[in-house]
Amino acid sequence: MSGKLQIRQLDLEGVFEVLPPRFGDERGFFSETYNGRHLAEAGLSLEFVQDNHSLSAKAGVLRGLHYQLNPHAQDKLLRVVRGAIFDVAVDIRRSSPTFGKWVGLEISADKWNQILVPAGFAHGFVTLEPDTVVVYKVTDTYSPAHDRAIRFDDPAIGIRWPVETGGLVLSDKDRNAPLLADAEVFETEARGG
Repeated sequence: MSGKLQIRQLDLEGVFEVLPPRFGDERGFFSETYNGRHLAEAGLSLEFVQDNHSLSAKAGVLRGLHYQLNPHAQDKLLRVVRGAIFDVAVDIRRSSPTFGKWVGLEISADKWNQILVPAGFAHGFVTLEPDTVVVYKVTDTYSPAHDRAIRFDDPAIGIRWPVETGGLVLSDKDRNAPLLADAEVFETEARGG
């Protein structure tokens, strides 16, 4: 990998794969996983205010699709430090030409890649390996009053999760989330935190 941060636009505008450089030798490796100045130089000027960390003990743990409404909408920069996930972002800005469309990307400790999911998108992931550890930064703190979810298996969205849905491990919140058609979403552009 080169010594420069790489950023690649995914199929939905505003969603990016971020590849930080990693330098290895016989001792192991070193990587600067986040540098606000480098992201700003690439046109992504974000102020992160909270870090989150999750462990999923089994493969097939699905978390999502989650988001927060304005004024506490969140941009998220997510990476995997152990294991692998299939990560999904769904455009839930009703005025957007890509409303209801999704993009997915494998994020893993081996690939050392990250995903930037902007405010105005629902976000979720499913673990592909046991004992997967995910860490992510957000641009606004958690607000229970603004926290929302959409069904992971909404046929109107049509996400192709790379696991058998019968074997998924879900929270009650995610299992009982509303369909996109019934969910409270962003009527206009979202404001990141």
